Order: sequence, then structure tokens, then C-alpha cells
Amino acid sequence: MKIIKPSYEIIDNIDGQAILKKIEYCARVSHKSEDRITETSAAPFVKKIIELGDESVLEHVSVTVKFICDRGVSHELVRHRLASFTQESTRYCNYSKDGFGHEITVIQPPFGTDILGIARAEAWRREMKAAEKAYFQLLEAGAKPEEARSVLPNSLKTEVIMTANLREWRHVLSLRADRRAHPQMRELMIPLLYELQEKIPVVFDDIAERIREQNK
Repeated sequence: MKIIKPSYEIIDNIDGQAILKKIEYCARVSHKSEDRITETSAAPFVKKIIELGDESVLEHVSVTVKFICDRGVSHELVRHRLASFTQESTRYCNYSKDGFGHEITVIQPPFGTDILGIARAEAWRREMKAAEKAYFQLLEAGAKPEEARSVLPNSLKTEVIMTANLREWRHVLSLRADRRAHPQMRELMIPLLYELQEKIPVVFDDIAERIREQNK
């Protein structure tokens, strides 16, 4: 059994300035004000339309992110219906094969380092090993991966490709980076929010500022 930490990767080559210029151009078509576009007009223009709540124009730009997380987190991710998803399939993946190292991979929960956290981690690790053993026993007994997966835990590692437009990413990050979100979801979404803020100026500033205030 392999234990890993969750992670994410933005798989697009993002040009933040080009994105702002595209958003500005698309928005100005509405009122035929393209003649007001300048080299420096995009950022303040996009900031203004976000402040006004006129975010539909953000849907013209999409970003794709690869998440490595546990199945529980993935179940929350795929609830965002305006995004597109591709996910590692436990129906077809056979973790007893060479390509998977003859073991299952699980995501380490953030139990903490105090005595209670250590006790929880030990109990969790024991149950993960039991689940792995049961999974392999089912395969050895002739079960197909789609049948044996019934004993796999929520902590099982999965890979999810998620593509969404910028308006939907604002919604997702506002919800999933918030202090009320699941700790393992925040573990992914807070650093993703800050990276997107850095790569795409203006679009995520208000959300990032709110989350930073929460974390003070």
C-alpha cells in the first residue's frame, strides 16, 4: 500500500494578459465599444465587470486542472455540473497489475500530529491495509476489477481532470476554498486559488482576499 498527499496541476499554458484582453474584447462587443480598447484597458475593465456582477463574459475562457485526491473529494468535485470531468476508473483499473505496483494508493488525511491525531492515523492505516487485502483476495478469487472495487475505501487515490470556464472556477473556488468546506478539499483549492490569482490578474482577486482574511 502506498500513501501519498493530494496535489493538483494546471495543465494549460496560461497567459493572463491575453486572457484579460480576450474577456475585454468579448464584453465590449455587447455595446460595440471596441474602439475604447487600449494596451492597458483590459485589467480595469475586467475588474469593473466583476464588481458589477456581469460575469457571463468570463465563460469565454476555460482552464483545465488535474487533481490527485481521494474518492471522497472527487465526489464533491463532480457535483459542479457546469464543468467537464474525466476520472480514473476503478471499473477498469486493476491495482494488482504491474502498472500500479501491485498495490493500492491512498491519500493521507490531515489527522494532525497530536496524540489523538496519531491514534486516528494508526486506525486509518490499519483499515486501509485491510481494504487492500480484501480487494486482492477478491481478484484472486476470480472477481473482475469492477466487482472487487466494492471494498475499496473512500481514501483511495483517484485522478480527476476538470475543465471549467472562469465564471465556474470563481464559483467553485469561492465555495470550496471557504473555511466551511471539507479540510481535504481546502487543502487543494486554497493553493489552486492563489496560483490562479497569480497567473490571471484581477479575475480571482476578490475571492483570494476573502480567503486570506479567513485564514488570518
